[in-house]
Amino acid sequence: MYDIVGKRNWYFAFSALITIPGLIFILLGGLKPSIDYTGGTVWQVRYAERPTAVEVQAALVELGHPEAIVRDAGDGFLEIRTDPIDLLPPSTPIPSVSQAPTPTPLPSGETPSPSPSPTPEPSGTETPSPSPSPTPSATPVPVIPGTPFDDLEKQLIARFGEGEPRSVITVGPTVGSELIRSSIILIVIGELFILGYLWVRFGFRYGTAAIIALLHDVIVVVGIFAMLGYFFGLEFDALFVTALLTIIGFSVHDTIVVFDRIRENRVRHAGEPFGAIVNHSILQTLGRSINTSLTVVVTLSALLLLGPATIRTFTLALLIGVISGTYSSIFNASQLLAAWYEWDSRRKARALDAARKARPAAR
Repeated sequence: MYDIVGKRNWYFAFSALITIPGLIFILLGGLKPSIDYTGGTVWQVRYAERPTAVEVQAALVELGHPEAIVRDAGDGFLEIRTDPIDLLPPSTPIPSVSQAPTPTPLPSGETPSPSPSPTPEPSGTETPSPSPSPTPSATPVPVIPGTPFDDLEKQLIARFGEGEPRSVITVGPTVGSELIRSSIILIVIGELFILGYLWVRFGFRYGTAAIIALLHDVIVVVGIFAMLGYFFGLEFDALFVTALLTIIGFSVHDTIVVFDRIRENRVRHAGEPFGAIVNHSILQTLGRSINTSLTVVVTLSALLLLGPATIRTFTLALLIGVISGTYSSIFNASQLLAAWYEWDSRRKARALDAARKARPAAR
């Protein structure tokens, strides 16, 4: 029988090898938040003269946007990012449904009124939307005349020819701050509920080992994104938080399968060392865990290669998390549990020996 538990130090060393570099790159500032968190305006446009990203960036600096970042978006389109630029005329009421002016003419004598609903809704039309989820449209996006964004676009068109906008989005810094706070609260609440559930169902040691394995998975995903952000400028968006919550659920689910088998085997193999029981349990669930994870990995790999670009970050995070979750449930959570029990057994044995040695002296 293959001894998985006996080689646990190798698994711990491998986990350290893949988590420590990620933590270093997180501290170096490699984790790049997208516009969903930082706020700003991002649009994709193709100009008639097909200027390069460097030329457009230089023009934007001259036009008062030194913070602008321009990159090639494929098919001749450029993706331009700046600080938030208003997409609406200054007189437009802010708490409208789509924050875009209604082009329908009003009868004479009536004045425009704000929308009765103060709740912003995602707009499925071609009008510019402040929704935090960028969804490039296949049809041209009209630029509303008289807005600061329109003024900037006109100046760029004067330099580079007629523009063909494909998408435009503005997220204010307030929305970005709210999203960061909500994301942190969601992740903390999710982990607390899982921690409470595991402690109630399995006890303190099992719950703590599962939470450490779960944190390992989160660090692996965030660390790899930090490295990709540092070297390739990869950003994480609002869907990244959804991916992290899904990874937390998957990791705990796989760990619970192994823990359940350990609990059953403690009754069936009473009297055996705890490490041997853990080894039995891992080998009995190994095939199921790997087969289940492989089906998910194949699906996510297909989505990553062939799916739309808007969910690519989400898919990549899930793919990394599923692989890490499968590894940690087998090679971290269970091994931590075995190490904890063995350390506790040794501690109790030393205390018993000390008590036996002290007893004759006391007589």
